Amino acid sequence: MSLDPAKPEEEQQERQELLRVPVVREEAWVEKRIVDTGRGVRIHKTVAEHPCQIDESLARDDVQVRHVAVDRIVPLDQAPATRYEGDTLVVPILEEVLVVERRLRIKEELHITRTRREERHVDTVVLRAEQVSVERFDEHGDTPST
Repeated sequence: MSLDPAKPEEEQQERQELLRVPVVREEAWVEKRIVDTGRGVRIHKTVAEHPCQIDESLARDDVQVRHVAVDRIVPLDQAPATRYEGDTLVVPILEEVLVVERRLRIKEELHITRTRREERHVDTVVLRAEQVSVERFDEHGDTPST
């Protein structure tokens, strides 16, 4: 297999070897290490307290419960349910009584009235705020002159 019929085969083989191109691959090697730079910081934290006056309106519900005697017989299918009469919640208290026939008697009702009132609440509370300062050092441990 000669490329050029005028040249001998050995010379053509040498020429083929000269045309070869080497392929090179580089690799990187990375290392990490801890280096003491001699620098440092000092952190100072202080807590400042200052009084703060609060003046807030608070709501309070007071409940008054009255027992109201009713003593009324009602048919079983007409048992009264809990109801509101204005601002008053009426809760019927039922009791079964035996007679010749069984009847439902309303023994009593609870009338619950809620009234809302507001009070002023004034007080002084102490609030805290943290303050932080950072002091940096150079390589010799001296603080910078700034």
